[in-house]
Amino acid sequence: MHRQKKTLSGLLLAATALASPGVAQAQSTTREAELEARLARLEAEMQQLRGDLASARSTPTDTSTSTPAAPADGFRSGATTIKLGGFIKLVASNSRFSDGEVATNSLGRDFHLPQSIPTGGGSASRVQDFSAKQSRFWLNLSSDVAGHAVKAYVETDFQTSPGTQGSQRTTNGYNLALRRAFVQVDRFTFGQDWTTFQYVGALPESTDFVGATEGTVFVRQPLVRYSAPLGGGLTLHAAVENAESGTATLGVPALVENGDDAMPDFTARLAYSGTVGELSLAALAREVRVDNGGAKAHNFGWGASAAGKIFLTADKSSDVRFMATYGRNAGRYVGLNFAPDSIFVPATGALADVRLFAAFAAVRLAVAPQLRLNVIGSYQDVDYDDALPAASLTAFNRKAWSAAANLFWSPVKNIDLGFEYRHGVRELVGGAKGQLDRFEFAAKYSF
Repeated sequence: MHRQKKTLSGLLLAATALASPGVAQAQSTTREAELEARLARLEAEMQQLRGDLASARSTPTDTSTSTPAAPADGFRSGATTIKLGGFIKLVASNSRFSDGEVATNSLGRDFHLPQSIPTGGGSASRVQDFSAKQSRFWLNLSSDVAGHAVKAYVETDFQTSPGTQGSQRTTNGYNLALRRAFVQVDRFTFGQDWTTFQYVGALPESTDFVGATEGTVFVRQPLVRYSAPLGGGLTLHAAVENAESGTATLGVPALVENGDDAMPDFTARLAYSGTVGELSLAALAREVRVDNGGAKAHNFGWGASAAGKIFLTADKSSDVRFMATYGRNAGRYVGLNFAPDSIFVPATGALADVRLFAAFAAVRLAVAPQLRLNVIGSYQDVDYDDALPAASLTAFNRKAWSAAANLFWSPVKNIDLGFEYRHGVRELVGGAKGQLDRFEFAAKYSF
């Protein structure tokens, strides 16, 4: 290093001498001293950066079931390790709706949403959509405070914003939306996260935003959760979560978000992780409540869900994923509220029960080191209270199912290219049906 500094000093002095020989001779000693001091400061700063990097890499990773691991390549700010990550994703789809059109910039055009499939014999339509809305960014923080492990996580994307969206004719600008934001202190989680009733690890790999919409539990919401490791690969999660209900009125299938709830939803999940696979058993208890024009009504809702992943190879590159859920008055937790939570009956001022069964299964096969195949099947069936007149339920959702197959190729690390075909069907209580056929391409860079 000393020899390099001498060489650099000599070159600079020689250049100065060529430009002004008299002045260079007089100032050579002063310039050399200044250069020596600058190089010494640069060397000290480099040593400090190397030390910070080594410290960050030595920070233990997060093994929580909710927070992505605090990565080894993060950077430090005081006692906190910070990491920015996420992915950039392009989705290009060509969709054919058998019985009508779906409005541009609506969710049914962005991803498979069975309740948006037109029914009833309208003219078929074919549409082409390109979007980067699913691109996602997250910030992970991890530190030790007074002997307590404190972690925080914030995740956003552009897909789920309810605000003003951009025009495809000009800028295609879309609003940033909150997905998850929580802090963990030891075994407690406070903030917005996936509902405890859902096992996220079972979601299939898909070009689609969800992948098995009608058959899966799918909710993110504010909660307070306690997680207790039980040993032997078992962990018990118990939580109180934000309550909300999406009910319909008899004869009018449109959902109403009431905001009348008086107590939180209660969830619990027992999770197992082992060498052969993963298993989740979850339970939900809630109250559905409405205050409709002064007529107050409420009823009890509950749900049970089993989900898991079975590894087919020792390296876990191939697996079978599944989920099965049954519930009463639990519609908003399954299939993005394909079924209403309950039905308000104006004549009696009461809420009628809605029961549902939903399931999906997916197989992931690694056909080559950088190539994998996914096959997905998903289903939901809705059953309404027998006391309700069938003529008033004609336009309500009865069932939905879909089947999809895709092929993903990862030519280089962190790059995924996928092509998928999907066929979906929606059926109403009155017998009207609609179908979706979609070809979709996705390109994603994860960082």
